[in-house]
Amino acid sequence: MITPDQARRAVGVLEDGGVILFGADTVYGLACAADQPDAVTRLVQLKGRDAAKPNATLAFSVEAAAPLLEPLGPRTSAAARALLPGSVTLVLPGGGGLRVPRLVPGAEALAAIPTLVVQSSANRAGEPAPATLTDVAAPLCAAVDLALDAGPLPGTASTVIDLSAYEGTGAWGVLRHGAADPRALVAVLDAR
Repeated sequence: MITPDQARRAVGVLEDGGVILFGADTVYGLACAADQPDAVTRLVQLKGRDAAKPNATLAFSVEAAAPLLEPLGPRTSAAARALLPGSVTLVLPGGGGLRVPRLVPGAEALAAIPTLVVQSSANRAGEPAPATLTDVAAPLCAAVDLALDAGPLPGTASTVIDLSAYEGTGAWGVLRHGAADPRALVAVLDAR
């Protein structure tokens, strides 16, 4: 279980340009402050992924995501607010991705982190995403600045939903099937 003291420590690590390993709601992830380019480069290198591949921004609460939600048009904003927090990553107009996890009980202290982070699953590119802290490869655990254990997670990554054209046309699509219930997505997104 992640404690409030550990969440405060995570804020300091993020502000200092560090990388954290954490569990939230689907799989274990890596995160660094979104406004620190050197930290983002380090995260991408730890992950072993193509630097040209886009990264999603994660907020640990809907309140922390407000700077990314406020500029959206009313239709897209309403859809995002209906889906978040949840096991989805939203591709927004302009191409950015946004994730706000529905924190499991062992991770609820993370909601106090105000920092917007760049995040990715805590595995090397192409390897299975970890459902527990012990599933994370030892070299990756050793390379981060702080590891936070939220207990076992479901182990299915978030569903990636493209809302980039949603404001004007209502068009949306699933770019990666994952943890979200497809019927719930249809009920929210086709109703607007």
